Amino acid sequence: MTSYTDKGTKPEAGTFLSFDHLTFYVGNAKQAASYYTTRLGFEPLGYQGLETGERRFAKHAVRQNKIVFVFVSAYTPDDREHGMHLMRHGDGVKDVAFEVEDLNAIFTLAVSRGAEVVRDIWEESDDNGFVRFATIKTYGDTTHTFVERNGYAGDFLPGFRSSPQDVVTKNLPATKLNFIDHVVGNQPDLEMESVASWYERILQFHRFWSVDDSQIHTEYSALRSIVMANYEETVKMPINEPASGKKKSQIQEYVEYYGGAGVQHIALNTDDIIQAVSNLKARGTEFLTIPASYYEILQEQLSHSRTIIKEDMEILQKLNILIDFDENGYLLQIFTKNCQDRPTLFLEVIQRHNHNVKLVFYLFVQFLLTQMKSF
Repeated sequence: MTSYTDKGTKPEAGTFLSFDHLTFYVGNAKQAASYYTTRLGFEPLGYQGLETGERRFAKHAVRQNKIVFVFVSAYTPDDREHGMHLMRHGDGVKDVAFEVEDLNAIFTLAVSRGAEVVRDIWEESDDNGFVRFATIKTYGDTTHTFVERNGYAGDFLPGFRSSPQDVVTKNLPATKLNFIDHVVGNQPDLEMESVASWYERILQFHRFWSVDDSQIHTEYSALRSIVMANYEETVKMPINEPASGKKKSQIQEYVEYYGGAGVQHIALNTDDIIQAVSNLKARGTEFLTIPASYYEILQEQLSHSRTIIKEDMEILQKLNILIDFDENGYLLQIFTKNCQDRPTLFLEVIQRHNHNVKLVFYLFVQFLLTQMKSF
């Protein structure tokens, strides 16, 4: 067991390096990839499909700096796994892949501790070398794939053909998103703790930070969350669950519309959130709006703090960017509207100024917005 002050013994073998890529199951992979390149500033990375000899799925990979998303749709109507996933969940994240060192050690330990294997270790190769993989099941219908790519020199993965750049988007402003900061998983009520324990036992992650309904709540709604991280703290997986209140929380709404546990949002890190959000808006990305009273309360709180916000507060308010802070630093964050018709998956843009703890402060604001309607 780990605690918030003791992350336990460093694993003797096997290291989680970073998020490698996220795989989405969608109804139309080509159109989904186009949405992310047009609205969010990604660039085409690679393609698998009929033209490359792949007969089951069309796969479109897009990239922005270190962020890689892969959109997958089935060619035939009788593909049961993909079809059932779409029927139950709608478009959403199917797999969260980690780049690892020593896949054998990580996978062997996971299996010995009870991991449910989706696919045992396998290897794929092309002229650029080889990549090794293994996949296990995590919460809901979501999976984790371990990717060991130190024997590969290609752009992404074997079997993917390079995609031409989109001439329509090449003159649009760059959105300055650098890497995946964290990936949040929503759970049904009272399932958060068992999932957090799964990450401890199976992946040797530790408890990085938590919050409960005594800390983040309103008269109407509340939440509980545990942030799990690898030993090096390069991968963070917050695990949320709803808490009881007079009205349905956003987490409970997600679980009902998604049909169970799943990835609720993906946080994308930037080192210039003002420029990033300005350019995302220029490309048509829609964000949640924040009432002016939020910034009035924030200014009052900052007046009693030693924290100095470097950015122009008027610009932050104009762009609806949220601020969280403590004695060590602050972070800036903003949340998109849902990326599909179901009120499930959305994205976060985040910039950190020596602030690495409060990953879920936004939910407090979100509760006030959605449940109380005003501050």
